[in-house]
Amino acid sequence: MDLKNLISQEDLIASRHKIKKVFFYRICGAGMGPAAVLVKQAGFDVEGADSAFYPPMSTFLETTGIPLHKLESVTPEFLQKYDLIVVGNSVSGKAEGARMIEKTGVPFTSFPSALGSLVLKDKNVIGVCGTHGKTTTTYFLTQLLENLGQNPGYLVGGIIEGREPAKLGDKYFVIEGDEYDSAYFHKISKFRLYELKNMILTSLEFDHADIFSSVEKIEDEFRAVLPNMKSCLIFNAEYPSAMKLHREYSGNDRQKWYVYGKDSKLGPHDVKTFENGSEFKVEWKGEKIPFTSSVVGEHNVLNLTSCLIYLLSEGFDVAKVQKAAKDIGMVKRRQEVRGKYKGMTVIDDFAHHPRAINVTMEAIRARFPNKKLITIFEPISATARSSIFQNEFRDSLAGSDKVIIAKQDLATTAIGGTDLDGEKLAREISEKGRPSVCVKALPELRKVIDEFAEENAVLLILSNRTCLGLWESDFVQALKT
Repeated sequence: MDLKNLISQEDLIASRHKIKKVFFYRICGAGMGPAAVLVKQAGFDVEGADSAFYPPMSTFLETTGIPLHKLESVTPEFLQKYDLIVVGNSVSGKAEGARMIEKTGVPFTSFPSALGSLVLKDKNVIGVCGTHGKTTTTYFLTQLLENLGQNPGYLVGGIIEGREPAKLGDKYFVIEGDEYDSAYFHKISKFRLYELKNMILTSLEFDHADIFSSVEKIEDEFRAVLPNMKSCLIFNAEYPSAMKLHREYSGNDRQKWYVYGKDSKLGPHDVKTFENGSEFKVEWKGEKIPFTSSVVGEHNVLNLTSCLIYLLSEGFDVAKVQKAAKDIGMVKRRQEVRGKYKGMTVIDDFAHHPRAINVTMEAIRARFPNKKLITIFEPISATARSSIFQNEFRDSLAGSDKVIIAKQDLATTAIGGTDLDGEKLAREISEKGRPSVCVKALPELRKVIDEFAEENAVLLILSNRTCLGLWESDFVQALKT
């Protein structure tokens, strides 16, 4: 590994006025594509390459006018006409492409560093961080600012109907603060490079077991940025790790700290959640302010509350904030109703952590009271595939009336971890009086879905991929609207 041409964040910020042409290597990544568009919108000439181009990212990039190249056509000579190469985090440190980039003599960096240095340095950046709820909360705050007449920039890590995944905007910029690695040469969390001015920490517990050995290691990523932040920090009191960081750093008089949660002073208080929305109160300057919103479930109310606290701290008019909160949409694959199958309402959700499963089920129960809940869970992330949460998954999933574990034979990459035992998980859930089966392939999954089907029930599908290929099969065509 030769990193002599890796440009530091400080040097990139200092030299950004000299940079004209930027090349994104593996541009079709979920973060790379939107980052490339933001860099283009900031006034730079942007091009990119990848090995394959698939919708929706390829379609999105084509509409932006960014020239796209096949990866095999990219040579050292081709790259030498650019001022900066942005390397996607899908590029392995052992890849031939990495060696080629290192030897071009052209400065290179990761997309979080490029985004922070070239686009976000002069913005009022609000980083939405945490184990759960980052994408949803980022989208909530973006909508709230728009409802208040602002033109916020944003980068949302999810698909949103009728909206581009990123926009430059004006004063405010809302970004999902991912704690995952930035690149093979930047083995640090992405949010550390985004030049954050404000932070919402929705949650903090152990996850990403393929790169972190403990929750303390994740806490260290936050310790690297918190002392230098100069504005507003809003932390969820329900997470011990978040409160540990609050105790360590809240004495900084350059910062405004706020703590929220069901048992905190700010709230939310008096939460009532229904099929089509929620009511709750947030305490601000000694007054309990009532809010009515379209979001459903206590977890979504918590996420929304963090955004409301930020807006109130910015001095927005209370009545206007109340109005802005009334109609808020959700990101796709977050409690998304996909249709009906054999009389069941089919809901697609991204949850793949025990606590996320708990709060998702709570929201579904509130939204569809008196309906039986049948849950399919695909443990596919590195952490979910490991035995780390074997018992916690059992207890979370036992909150459903029937459970299908959709577990393919794929070993975990968790540090020092062993594989989740899907058969044991199904057996122990069944012992709790909740019929449960573990399946390993799509035909078996389809068979059990039909066996478990009940008229007027809810079929909740929890997966951050395709659920053994279910979402790529004719099951989708079988859904009725």
